[in-house]
Amino acid sequence: MSPVLGLTVEHLWLSAAGVLLAGLLGVPLGILISKVRRLAGPVMAIVDILQTIPSLAMLALVMFFFGLGNSSLVVALMVYALLPVLRNTYTGLAGVSADLMEAGKGMGMTGMQLLWRVQFPIALPVILAGFRVAMVTCIGIATIGTLIGAGGLGAPIWRGIQLADTSMILAGAIPAALLAVLADYLLGRLEKSMIPRGLRQKI
Repeated sequence: MSPVLGLTVEHLWLSAAGVLLAGLLGVPLGILISKVRRLAGPVMAIVDILQTIPSLAMLALVMFFFGLGNSSLVVALMVYALLPVLRNTYTGLAGVSADLMEAGKGMGMTGMQLLWRVQFPIALPVILAGFRVAMVTCIGIATIGTLIGAGGLGAPIWRGIQLADTSMILAGAIPAALLAVLADYLLGRLEKSMIPRGLRQKI
């Protein structure tokens, strides 16, 4: 495996780990605030505030608790991925038609049955769109993880800056850009495939 390919795989793994952790936290939290609407405002406000923290400052804060290395980068990426995952989960679930919910209740469905058999399947494309945005965001932010000792494609970019070596900078920047484009494309295809056939628009 070439060094660049190895760094690309590591970069993808770090970004995906951050998004996965955001999903494990954001999806259940999105379900909760869709059920208890009075919590939506305060929870979204807190996550919005976290999102406004500059990435370098976030890395420094996380490094203080988790030390140098990949663990700190993954935690920071989780924070930045949380907003689109949480927001889209909440928006998707809350946007399900009240008529469909009433029809489900009329059929005798419980709250959990309504969630998993009615709301979640309809909201899934919107939720996946949140993961799509989160993944592209994480791939971009992960390039500065090298400043706290993390791996990935930020390493050749930073070394290239230090050495004023354009080819070394491009060796990290181009794979990172291609990775973001590929992730966006593949997740976009997955998102479209989750749309019920009757609701798909013919392009």
